[in-house]
Amino acid sequence: MSQETEIGRAKRARTTFSFDDVAIVPSRRTRDPEDVSTAWTIDAYTFDTPFIAAPMDSVVSPRTAIMMGQLGGLGVLDLEGLWTRYENPEPILDEIRSMPADAVVARMQELYAEPIKAELITARLEEIRESGVTVAGSLSPQRTQEFYQTVVDAGVDLFVIRGTTVSAEHVSQNQEPLNLKKFIYELDVPVIVGGAATYTAALHLMRTGAAGVLVGFGGGAASTTRNTLGIHAPMATAVADVAGARRDYLDESGGRYVHVIADGGLGTSGDIVKAIACGADAVMLGTTLARASDAPGGGFHWGAEAHHSKLPRGNRVEVGTTGTLEEIIYGPATTPDGTANLLGALKRSMATTGYSDLKEFQRVEVVVAPYRLR
Repeated sequence: MSQETEIGRAKRARTTFSFDDVAIVPSRRTRDPEDVSTAWTIDAYTFDTPFIAAPMDSVVSPRTAIMMGQLGGLGVLDLEGLWTRYENPEPILDEIRSMPADAVVARMQELYAEPIKAELITARLEEIRESGVTVAGSLSPQRTQEFYQTVVDAGVDLFVIRGTTVSAEHVSQNQEPLNLKKFIYELDVPVIVGGAATYTAALHLMRTGAAGVLVGFGGGAASTTRNTLGIHAPMATAVADVAGARRDYLDESGGRYVHVIADGGLGTSGDIVKAIACGADAVMLGTTLARASDAPGGGFHWGAEAHHSKLPRGNRVEVGTTGTLEEIIYGPATTPDGTANLLGALKRSMATTGYSDLKEFQRVEVVVAPYRLR
């Protein structure tokens, strides 16, 4: 039962929790970390780690998408990013990294005004496919109908429809909205869609036939959505709510399992651990992987909201460099702040609490902490 607080005589609010507000509790049994499995499967694709690199230009290039696949994860290329607008985006990335903070948003709006080119979508996805890893690309709901056939023809394995928020019942008087249920039914590849932040929104997305639902709304380090729109979804509650929708849809559909993927508010390995403890099957990482020395952002991080043509809701932020992509995922870590050896930390948490795989670990006891760990 959720707890409500009276804000005033005309409004009550539900109490919700971020990852900082909760902690997991050890059980009576422990395991050896080497005996723990972190593998997960979505549709026909199995991955050694539950880590998905977010479709952001500061995180994923064709090269880092390939690296993520070779490291046992999944890299999702932003098909509306610089790599599909420019034949050689490296000078553009250099410019974004080096420009003064007060000029970033206006200049990025200019740079991202360059049209998306279908032939570059094809070329980038084919480059990833030739490496032998799982191929995933992302479009916003607004661009999906325009470019999805190009994406499918290029041989994508997983198709991601990702926005700040995505609904199954978008209403517009100005344009024909994307009919998700019809679109997913007619598509030959599994679709991951989101973000969603509530039980009801997630349940509706699951009913469209999506293979996975992204959970989150403006929770990343580069986002200012809360300041700009006043909208925010504390992630521990959001993930647990969507996991509840997954459970109920499993009964409703007669056994169809939809994967829950936490997307936002995952700055450290501890956040990743708690996301899975709250019910996530996998996590989509932005800031955490942007800290890699081989990430295209080069120590800086930004998302699509930062260069929105009419209402920017993000910044280019300096996140620094922790180590290589491999060191961030597999270690060894040289700092104790939870920004490297993400997999080692997840395995140790699972082993300390006595669970052998991710599905089991979703049953771990979670408590509301009386203080925030900093």
